[in-house]
Amino acid sequence: MLARTVEVAKESGLEFELRVTGGEVAAFHDLFGDDVAVVDQGEGDLGARMARVEAPALLIGSDCPGVTVPLLQAASGALEDRRVVLGPANDGGYYLIGFREPVSFLFEEMEWSTPHVFPETLARLATHGIGPAILPELADIDTAEDLAQWPEFE
Repeated sequence: MLARTVEVAKESGLEFELRVTGGEVAAFHDLFGDDVAVVDQGEGDLGARMARVEAPALLIGSDCPGVTVPLLQAASGALEDRRVVLGPANDGGYYLIGFREPVSFLFEEMEWSTPHVFPETLARLATHGIGPAILPELADIDTAEDLAQWPEFE
């Protein structure tokens, strides 16, 4: 799935970097080529690692095979008019978040990997007067049952 995500990112024409945890940067260059920027995410929970990404940015995980080139391009385009763009996942989280300016308040003290992430994110945005662009809901892969929906990855 990571290889598919990198391929989609390359095909989108958007600048991107691969942020990794727990692997040798050189090994990722061996897999994807030296033209792919690879950055260690550093320590901390998911929120701490995402908060380190400088704006403007689109953040996507590698566990959502439904992410496509047109979807990434639409997310990027949405940031021309909106400060934040979100791609909701069917499990209550999100598969994509994009922002034009720092939004560290979205990543602090979040109860990650729960069905509360997306609604809590919307509530925090509303508190700051930010109306996000919302992309179509997609399924991500968290369990073996989820993976069964995508036989090409089994």
